[in-house]
Amino acid sequence: MHPAVFQLFDRICRERRAGGEALEIGATPTADTLLCLPALRGARTKIGVNLAPPTRFADFEIAQANANRLTLFNDASFDTVLCNAVLEHDPYFWLTLGEIRRVARRGALIAIGAPGYAKLPAERLAGRLSRLPLAGALFRNLAASTLTLQIHNFPGDYYRFSPQAMREVLLEGLADVEVGAVLTPPRVIGAGVKR
Repeated sequence: MHPAVFQLFDRICRERRAGGEALEIGATPTADTLLCLPALRGARTKIGVNLAPPTRFADFEIAQANANRLTLFNDASFDTVLCNAVLEHDPYFWLTLGEIRRVARRGALIAIGAPGYAKLPAERLAGRLSRLPLAGALFRNLAASTLTLQIHNFPGDYYRFSPQAMREVLLEGLADVEVGAVLTPPRVIGAGVKR
């Protein structure tokens, strides 16, 4: 995970006082997995899920589970649910979103990150340059496009999300929603609270 993404998740968790019972969808046994965020040091329980065989890392377990159906957990089990760089690989991401909402308690922080697309400063410049008489056609093509993260199959790579999709689809129905983007090409990260 890029340090800028890790830092943004840490800020969100710190400012929103994440902790309690924490779950990471797509956890990995590495120091840059979200369960290793400094803001989660005081969490009572930390557990991750991944499609890979179960393992232990640092102060948490990673269970083998498909996030489309988290039968390991009861309804309203977690105070914090984190998910980064998973939904683009999930052909049925809406099932995972339903499970995230199901296992989150009322008042739980839900934070999600995914590769996305957004208008970048250079693209806005290309839009202005597209009005030039000689180079207009080239810049019109650039102004009509946006950079996205390259295909990275784990095992597949299906989706990219705009900030609008993060707000209106992935975090739909949550309160106190915030959405931002970091890096180029952008990673869209959003957070909200389950009502």
